Amino acid sequence: MEHQAPPFFKLGPSPLARFVFFASISLVLMVLDARLNALDSLRQIISVAVAPLQRLAMTPAELLDRTGNFFVTQARLQNENAMLRQRQLVQAAQLQRMQAMQAENAHLRNILGVQQQRGESVAAVEIVYTGRDPFSQKITVNKGSNHKIQAGQPALDDIGVIGQVTQVYPFSSEITLLTDKDQAIPVEIVRNGARAIAFGHGQDGALELPFMAANADVQNGDTLVTSGIDGVYPAGLPVAVVTKIERNAAFAKITCTPSAGVNRHKQILILIGEVRRFQKPEPTDPAAAGTTGGEEPILRKNRP
Repeated sequence: MEHQAPPFFKLGPSPLARFVFFASISLVLMVLDARLNALDSLRQIISVAVAPLQRLAMTPAELLDRTGNFFVTQARLQNENAMLRQRQLVQAAQLQRMQAMQAENAHLRNILGVQQQRGESVAAVEIVYTGRDPFSQKITVNKGSNHKIQAGQPALDDIGVIGQVTQVYPFSSEITLLTDKDQAIPVEIVRNGARAIAFGHGQDGALELPFMAANADVQNGDTLVTSGIDGVYPAGLPVAVVTKIERNAAFAKITCTPSAGVNRHKQILILIGEVRRFQKPEPTDPAAAGTTGGEEPILRKNRP
């Protein structure tokens, strides 16, 4: 027995009739839209109505893209910052080296100018290292007796005197600075021409004018230059500047700061010339020697 649906559920036309109906409507609408653009207003209304739904549907994908872009951008910025910091460090080091080279070039030009102005034979040397003894102020330079350097020759830079050659080797020399406790140099005050002898202090890098009377005409800021009476240092080379004066009942304690120094540059000059040494003459006549009594013997120059 064939089972059929109750009449209550058998509604509307057949599927074929519905297909033909809707297909006809679709064809009519397509023709009207293609020929007359009759559906443009309807299409715009539908697009406005559907836009929020489209936006809502695209939101998860946009959030995912923005999150990925955020982390990618953060990583890229961190890498760029690291590269920029490294580049800044490299450029800062290059800038410091360039500034050091410029300062060194300026110092070398000044030394060359001093060499031309002196009109004397000078040797440009470079400081190799400083002395290891903390109680002495000495440096070692890279030229010695093979370059006509002798003990006793003065050493100076583009400003003034820094010391004296005290030990010579074939390929190096030792220079004792003016600030060494065992060094002394005859000086003259430029302002009034008064003469004195400056002694090194030692570790504090200063000079002192001892045995000056308390009423001596010395003022802070006075410039001291070599007097030239010792036959070692040429006259007129800057030595120091008076920075402190303490006057007591008998003598004045005068402290000076050296004008030149080896703490700024590595290149210095050594005046190449014959070093004069003085010694007592030996008397040839005993009678003449006896007549000298307590008088001070006359010193004569003895060439090495």
